[in-house]
Amino acid sequence: MQRRKFSREFKLEAVKLVLERGVSAAQAARDLDVHANVLRKWIREAEGDPGSAFPGHGNLRPEQLEIERLRRELARMKAERDILKKAGGLLREGLDMRFTFIAKHRGIWPVSWICEALGVSRSGFHAWLVRAPSVRSRSDEAFGAKVRASFISSYRTYGARRVWHDLLAEGLSCGLHRVERLMRAQGLKARPRRRGLPKDEGQRSVIAGNVLDRQFTAAAPNQKWVADFTYIWTAEGWLYVAAVIGLFSRRVVGWSMSDTMTAQFVTDALVMAIWRRGKPDALLHHSDQGSQYTSEQFQRLMTDNGVTCSMSRSGNVWDNAAMESFFSSLKTERIARKTYRTRNQARADVFDYIERFYNPTRRHSTLGYLSPMDFEKQANVA
Repeated sequence: MQRRKFSREFKLEAVKLVLERGVSAAQAARDLDVHANVLRKWIREAEGDPGSAFPGHGNLRPEQLEIERLRRELARMKAERDILKKAGGLLREGLDMRFTFIAKHRGIWPVSWICEALGVSRSGFHAWLVRAPSVRSRSDEAFGAKVRASFISSYRTYGARRVWHDLLAEGLSCGLHRVERLMRAQGLKARPRRRGLPKDEGQRSVIAGNVLDRQFTAAAPNQKWVADFTYIWTAEGWLYVAAVIGLFSRRVVGWSMSDTMTAQFVTDALVMAIWRRGKPDALLHHSDQGSQYTSEQFQRLMTDNGVTCSMSRSGNVWDNAAMESFFSSLKTERIARKTYRTRNQARADVFDYIERFYNPTRRHSTLGYLSPMDFEKQANVA
């Protein structure tokens, strides 16, 4: 049965019939074919607020109008908060960047709200929509694509300075601040490193002194190598990674991976380095005082190849800061983003990072933003 509807005028006249003309509510209800309880409800509503009674479909009472106004105002404030949060640093950018943001997000928020939050006019935005892109905008679009390509090819690890050097290497002319601006506009942000500052309170080694003495530069290849190992968690347990780095080019010249922390696996890393670089002449090898590096097996290998041993003071990571820096980059740029189900997955990823990214491609700030292999090529290292 369809519900009966009554106009405001009908309700007012029905109430007057009872209140002003003296007809009983029961009689009026029978005469008008309305349920007596419904008529009594109309009477109570009219007596409570005669001016705004029976507002009709789509109309609201004053208190309802105020609630609705406050609801709209709250929704707008929340939208403004979200707009400014998403827009980030666009308030410092030019109009083109802000208008582009508005065009991309006008399906989420009303254009008037976004324009007000970003401090631009609606008429200006609509004029921009029909205006041909400026030379600067077209240039930013082209450079922005190059910036994004560099960032993605670095496995999303490059900051603005390394991306800038990528563009310069392609023969493109642009400034660092422009790269920073384009990265901000696209939300491209390198993963920050998280590391504390350890205390400098180490003790001297009983095997060998700290001959390196924190001099982390070398005038030629195969003069100074630093070594250490780290560990990576997988669902199968720990995977240990040992590496040897040449301080001339910061290239990983040797590495080894194992599920056990034995002297053999750090020895294998040094053997790889010797195989790759040839039998060294007057080479200094620096490591910590771990039992793997102080073992007879490892020390004999160095003696047989004429390598001078240098060791950090106990508990002092600064004495091998170059090695710590490499492992920090490995974990920040690759491992921290992954969950490995097996050791083999971790092995493959570490191999990929060292041999396909870090050595041949990754730009190193201490090498003038060249990769280790490019630095060696410039120095004519075989």
